[in-house]
Amino acid sequence: MTDRINKGFWTPDRRMFLKGAGAALASTVAMPYVARAQEKVLYINTWGGPWEEAARTHLFDPFTAETGIEIRTVSPVSFAKLAQQTKTGTYEFDVTTLGGGELVRANQAGIIEDLEAPYPDGLFENGVASHAFATVMAWRTDRIKEGPKTWAEFWDVEKFRGARSLQRYSARVLPIALLADGVEVKDLYPLDVDRAFASLDRIKDHIRVWWTAGAQSTQILRDGEVDLIGIWHGRYYEAEEAGASVAMTWNQGEIERAYWVVAKGTPNAENARKFIEFAVSGKPLAGFTMQADYGPLNPAANEFVPADAAKRMPTSPENYSQTFEQDMANFGDDPAAVAERFEEWIAG
Repeated sequence: MTDRINKGFWTPDRRMFLKGAGAALASTVAMPYVARAQEKVLYINTWGGPWEEAARTHLFDPFTAETGIEIRTVSPVSFAKLAQQTKTGTYEFDVTTLGGGELVRANQAGIIEDLEAPYPDGLFENGVASHAFATVMAWRTDRIKEGPKTWAEFWDVEKFRGARSLQRYSARVLPIALLADGVEVKDLYPLDVDRAFASLDRIKDHIRVWWTAGAQSTQILRDGEVDLIGIWHGRYYEAEEAGASVAMTWNQGEIERAYWVVAKGTPNAENARKFIEFAVSGKPLAGFTMQADYGPLNPAANEFVPADAAKRMPTSPENYSQTFEQDMANFGDDPAAVAERFEEWIAG
């Protein structure tokens, strides 16, 4: 990994990006629609909840005020719907965000538009880099006084007893499984996929919940359904702020970048690109990441982020130094095939 810290924040590495720009806006939609070219409405696929609240405040409403383009939202984010609608021509949304693993799959499948970078090094696989988030270890302090500090300890079911939870997402879980098996961060990529699945075999019976939505992860931690969890750092903060007896560590947190993409073939592509350019510009992006507890990827946003807010972000120097970054450009296998194998493994 050759990413660097700039003005207290992480700056994207040039080799991780290629080209991109596009996006969409706010008001809930339930039914699919047939898009009309350049209509004054943009449909954005969102994660809902606090994510959408932050996006509405700092991205959606300001964009509408500036351009007159209304934003309506559809949630939750769905790769399957993105793929389906580009084949049928019936669009439920024009813009969505994807993590690195799904972005590579989407670009390979040809279901997203070609984009250009709106800022230097801001493009990877036709996704425009927006913000960073981290999967971290968290636990219930009313059941575990001193929690695990490494994924190997998270895997240690004798030392740390209790029900566990991980995300049902192969590109994030496999690197964690390798760390749990003793692989050094510097040797993670390309992934040894077979070794990762062998490591997962050791903990499978102790995973009570394979969570699939951010709100679900917060709820099961907050309500004590599980004792230990691999959770997005922002969702951990939600449980903490709700008064739950919880703690977490940044150590061996897995940083991932989130990218804006435009659905292939949408007649609203031009407005989508306008939105994405706005959404990753300095001040709007800074506001969004501060409210939603992410880290901005456009360095221009750094000047709008005060030091106290930066401490909560995975991109701050102190936190970033304890983490590792997902490397989809050097994954080591076909992400789609690995995802299919992962689903079969869970079902088996």
